[in-house]
Amino acid sequence: MPARTIDISEAELESAIEPRIFLPNVSWEQYESMLLAVGKRPRLRLTYLEDALEIMTISQQHELIKTIIARLLYVYADEMEIDLFSCGSATFKNADTDRGLEPDESFCIDRRQDVPDVAIEVILTSGGIDKLVVYKGLNVPEVWFWQDDRFSLYRLREDRSSYDPVSESGFFPQLDFTLLARYVTPEAEPQAIRDFRKAVRLQ
Repeated sequence: MPARTIDISEAELESAIEPRIFLPNVSWEQYESMLLAVGKRPRLRLTYLEDALEIMTISQQHELIKTIIARLLYVYADEMEIDLFSCGSATFKNADTDRGLEPDESFCIDRRQDVPDVAIEVILTSGGIDKLVVYKGLNVPEVWFWQDDRFSLYRLREDRSSYDPVSESGFFPQLDFTLLARYVTPEAEPQAIRDFRKAVRLQ
């Protein structure tokens, strides 16, 4: 049986998603078709979980925050001599578990892998598909959320059954997340990067 198409116009994709739309009863084939359709629209994020698809637009503020977080982590990894490999907002998906998404930022530590070690999500609005449920099906070891000007960290259990909230990263064990959060200031990005580098060197 051929896959059904999802009837969403160009106008809807460009402007009507404020801030997100939710589509039930979407097959895996339809999800992959949508990935191709929105591939040239970097400010759209698709999250797929067991026949449900969420399409979300990314605001300028969202982009500014996720970019400065990545820059701060590059600085920290460089100063601490951590081999950090950027995976950006690539699509990670698993047909066996019916899950897929694009993190705001993601990284592998020490070596590149098919799945990132750390995924970062910037949360400016509530609601939508539970990202941790999606990440669990992708076997991402750590997920960091930036919300309300602070980080919340979650680590996947060894049996991969669920995530536990944690206070420190297993991949960045000496990273002070309270200190890191202090420099997530997009309006002062160049100075914030320089000041954070100095703060790390003083630790």
